[in-house]
Amino acid sequence: MNDTTIAYLAGGCFWCTEAMFQRLKGVNSVVSGYMGGEIKNPAYREICTGRTGHAEAIQLSYEPSIISYKALLHVFFATHDPTTLNQQGNDKGTQYRSAIFYVNESQKLTAEEVIKELQTTTFDSPIVTEVVAEVPFYSAEEEHQNYYNQHSEQMYCSYVINPKLAKLKESFSHLLL
Repeated sequence: MNDTTIAYLAGGCFWCTEAMFQRLKGVNSVVSGYMGGEIKNPAYREICTGRTGHAEAIQLSYEPSIISYKALLHVFFATHDPTTLNQQGNDKGTQYRSAIFYVNESQKLTAEEVIKELQTTTFDSPIVTEVVAEVPFYSAEEEHQNYYNQHSEQMYCSYVINPKLAKLKESFSHLLL
């Protein structure tokens, strides 16, 4: 078995973020959950209030020999808006913030490098993505796992996730399964 590495990303609704990364070569698993808040083992109903400080996030297990951390970050930045503070589309609140929770110095440096690059080449508005050290990750409830794949016919999936998947396919077809 190949070596795997963990990455943590928060790009708004975890249903969206999970759906993007599940489709990439070299990503072995994606778990939706919560990071960056003040209480242990938060529940979705608590996260939705915006008062716990947690962000909806995903935990990725991936194989760097197949997909690099830098490539993962390029997908991350292309499939959400890193220039809106505490908001993705109609989802508003700190739980929808853009954040990278790095697990080592190499991930931190790569994240800072990618942000600097994209700020000069891609985004006119300032990138507000937090780059912070890994903190405890709490898995979301079972009904939030693999959400898009089980509920793709739902209105939210059709209107919010499907356009993101189309962009992923258009821009990153070389990375898709």
